[in-house]
Amino acid sequence: MASLTVTGVRPWGGDLADIVLDGDRISDVRPAGSAPVEGEQIDGAGLLALPGFVNSHAHVDKSWWGKPWVSYGGVASTEGRIAHERAERDKLGIPSVEVAETVLREFLRHGTTAARSHVDVDLGLGLRGIEIVREAAQRLGGAVEVEIVAFPQDGVLRRPGVLKLLDEAAAAGAGWIGGLDPAGIDRDPVGQLDGLFEIAERRGVGLDIHLHDGGELGAFQYELIADRTVRTGLQGKVTVSHGFALGEVPPARQAALLDRITEAGISLATVAPVRTAPLPWTELSAREVPVGLGTDGIRDLWSPYGDGDVLQIALGFARLHGLRTDEDLVAAVELATRRAGSFVGRGRHDLAPGCRADVVLVAAENVPDALMRVPVRSLVIAGGRVVVRDGELLV
Repeated sequence: MASLTVTGVRPWGGDLADIVLDGDRISDVRPAGSAPVEGEQIDGAGLLALPGFVNSHAHVDKSWWGKPWVSYGGVASTEGRIAHERAERDKLGIPSVEVAETVLREFLRHGTTAARSHVDVDLGLGLRGIEIVREAAQRLGGAVEVEIVAFPQDGVLRRPGVLKLLDEAAAAGAGWIGGLDPAGIDRDPVGQLDGLFEIAERRGVGLDIHLHDGGELGAFQYELIADRTVRTGLQGKVTVSHGFALGEVPPARQAALLDRITEAGISLATVAPVRTAPLPWTELSAREVPVGLGTDGIRDLWSPYGDGDVLQIALGFARLHGLRTDEDLVAAVELATRRAGSFVGRGRHDLAPGCRADVVLVAAENVPDALMRVPVRSLVIAGGRVVVRDGELLV
């Protein structure tokens, strides 16, 4: 018996339909009014229906969201931001369960029902940040499902003991371990990657590597990552986040890298930052390379920007890549929804029977209109629970 039916909505802008939920799963999507409604009913009023948004690259442990304003400071470089964060985070009580929970609530308000979050693991914090994020997610009853990446923000080899912490995090249930600019930060790309892949292969976890290094230096590290992915049999379990170099190298070099990435089954995650080279989106799409969109950090010690809305990131992706046609604009929204299931451990994520009961309603004519206007999420259902109604957060 259905526990909840959302009636008269337009899935992906199509014909009016009723979405039938049974517990935390979608059990049926049928033409509106074609069968009697059982259980609780919500009138969808003809609104556009989308799956829950997926944040494929977040840092929910770092934010000061909900706290008094913190002025931007420190040296504006990767090394400078790391140093500034380490110097200031304890004064702000970062990380904390309360702030991580506040960030996850903001995700829900914007319709995000699943996230892959990098969580700092270092010699000062140990694994405490992971415990904090898990507790914050538990406080919300799993409304936002969080995949955790144990992330070595302060480097790996240059901080002896961090590899051991990453191994401990994987042993304790983190589904992913991270890396950071193997050349630019550790100055030893072979050593960092060998250490990370050894843990990932032995523990059976995924790898998600921040790669900011650009141009040929970044391209070289793409090759090292691809080679190790194939060698260890981790195809489909390795992500390169940011990966600016792919958009910066000459066409012939780019094509060769795309071949290596495709062969290795590597996915890419991007926050579509302004003033960066666009990824070769057409080629990536043709090769069916998974691409996920994420918010990165929001209002943290790295940047005062961000509000946790992945639909805004999809709009930024469309702008950065010069997308104009309806087909391409729909694809941008798909990157933040149904194409992103693999980033959060879901084989399928859509408005379809068997999928998790994550439904988002917005007042928009169609999907491109929703992308252009980024309207308020009128209704959000997460795992079968109504968490936003009439734009108001209920959890």
